[in-house]
Amino acid sequence: MTGMTEQTGRTEHAPRILSEEEWTARRTQHRERVARLVDPHAERRASGTAHPVHDFLFTYYSFRPNQLRRWHPGHGIALADAEERADWAGYHAVDVGDVRVVTVRPDVLEQRHETVRFVADLLAATESRPAALGCLGLHEWAMVYRAGDDVRHRTVPLRLGAAGTDAVVESLPLRCTHYDAFRFFTDEAAPRNSLTLSRADQVDREQPGCLHAGMDLYKWAYKLVPLVDSDLVLDCLEHAFAARELDMRASPYDLTDYGYSPVPIETAAGRADYVRHQADLAERARPLRARLRHLCEQLLAYPT
Repeated sequence: MTGMTEQTGRTEHAPRILSEEEWTARRTQHRERVARLVDPHAERRASGTAHPVHDFLFTYYSFRPNQLRRWHPGHGIALADAEERADWAGYHAVDVGDVRVVTVRPDVLEQRHETVRFVADLLAATESRPAALGCLGLHEWAMVYRAGDDVRHRTVPLRLGAAGTDAVVESLPLRCTHYDAFRFFTDEAAPRNSLTLSRADQVDREQPGCLHAGMDLYKWAYKLVPLVDSDLVLDCLEHAFAARELDMRASPYDLTDYGYSPVPIETAAGRADYVRHQADLAERARPLRARLRHLCEQLLAYPT
């Protein structure tokens, strides 16, 4: 079945149609789920209170809470009786048979084609490699190595102090594979890494054991909104929360006042504990990465 778009006159495959009852129920579920994830951050922001673990997910990543609250069904899904959404960015109203629906405009896929291709290639390359579990979360330590007072989280003390933190970096190998962590290393720490990373070789270096590669599934998902459905975006965000918590528990910071016990990677027992948690997170990221890659491949195969 095909239909004609009013704006372009172009033939496109008919979408799957959700009734008003179906899509409004999904929207309600989405809003409730987002509230659980976002409201604590919004309340902290209103009171001027910082959280060194969770705020990162709303400051480093560019998708804002209000953007998260807006539910998107994804490419190929149309909403009946949804005329108020026709003016949303990336959407339009179109007739499918005798039903007036709102769906993602076909030109959105055309405009995002290169991004979809990049994400598909990056995820496929990441999946193709074995998980490397020996980094021990030392990227956070490398970001404050010999930094003096210039630390990233100035309101949170270092568990071992500056000298103790530097000693840990000097006693263990740096094996970071993620450019967006490596680029924040101090000038003294960067040469200690086993790899010199750049943006240009990101696709060649990403591997599935990396906590930040798993966290970034959230970034790649929201960058493709409204082509990507909100359920997948939130699944990736929830994973990012879990990865961020391990990231910071294994960091040099003392987060006991925030309810986080440390994973002391300066000890043999702490290193073993970190690797166990890291392996578990890598396994949890695997189906999310596969879902997002499969969606990208479907989008790339869609006729434009």
